[in-house]
Amino acid sequence: MRVIFFGTPQFAADVLQHLLDHQVDIVAVVTRPDKPKGRSGTPAPSPVKEVAIAHSLPLLQPPRCSMPDVVEALAAYQADLFVVVAYGEIVKESILHLPPKGCINVHASLLPKYRGAAPIHRAIIEGETETGVCIMYMVREMDAGDVIARAVVPIGPDMTCGELEMALRKVGAEALLDTIQRMETGPVEAIPQDSSQITFAKKIELEDCRIDWNKGAQEVHNLVRGTNPYPGAWCIATIQGSEKRLKIIRTQIESLQGSPGSILSYGKGGMVIACGSDAVRLVEVKLEGKRAMSSEEMVRGLSRDAITIS
Repeated sequence: MRVIFFGTPQFAADVLQHLLDHQVDIVAVVTRPDKPKGRSGTPAPSPVKEVAIAHSLPLLQPPRCSMPDVVEALAAYQADLFVVVAYGEIVKESILHLPPKGCINVHASLLPKYRGAAPIHRAIIEGETETGVCIMYMVREMDAGDVIARAVVPIGPDMTCGELEMALRKVGAEALLDTIQRMETGPVEAIPQDSSQITFAKKIELEDCRIDWNKGAQEVHNLVRGTNPYPGAWCIATIQGSEKRLKIIRTQIESLQGSPGSILSYGKGGMVIACGSDAVRLVEVKLEGKRAMSSEEMVRGLSRDAITIS
């Protein structure tokens, strides 16, 4: 079966590599245009592009995949199936209707929960204890297609977004490969989503990541791990009168009480900050302009009254 693969980030690149490792016939790859990276602003290829080049696969990088000349180019490959994994652009109907076996998508949630751009982040932030991957047919409405396959992945109490994404990549790649192999032999069953259970996972903005110390320690802990490694939970640390953004990388819940935002413990073992209920120990932090370190290391040499958190 001839397949065209659409994808852009590392998640998609790992899935593409898994398909290639299992001899899926990828006849072309579509990825987003190169983007400026680093201080130099030099355009850098997407992880999916790197995989495509390494395997000498035909590659398309259109500004918009729905442009008429792109649709014509895709049609010329006479692919049986289009596979979309975190491509980064809404795929229009002009594309969806091209392949005879349709377009399928790998989505990192247990649909219909967490439709949208940030399902991995939001599942952790909301305190879910499990999530997963769904393989679905694509339709005009975002993430609304019938589900062909699903696989559940547990979320540990301290698991970060990055760690969960790694687990979902592996599970998603295996579920997608199995789906493609089943589609080669005939029709596959697909189950409509329950519209009464729909939730949405909107894109994570930087302001969403600011810690509100009035919230409970569990909510703060969930925000920290749900935005690790990117974009990262943060607060303001005022050190000797100078305000700096403090990125909180890892936390630990402590059964201590105090005024929200106050420092309950300082020095050896690092800082413990009071929340609306209980408290969190700042296990690993990154002060603006500095490298990542423990909070104990960050405050070393500073008197307790030299720093406040807000």
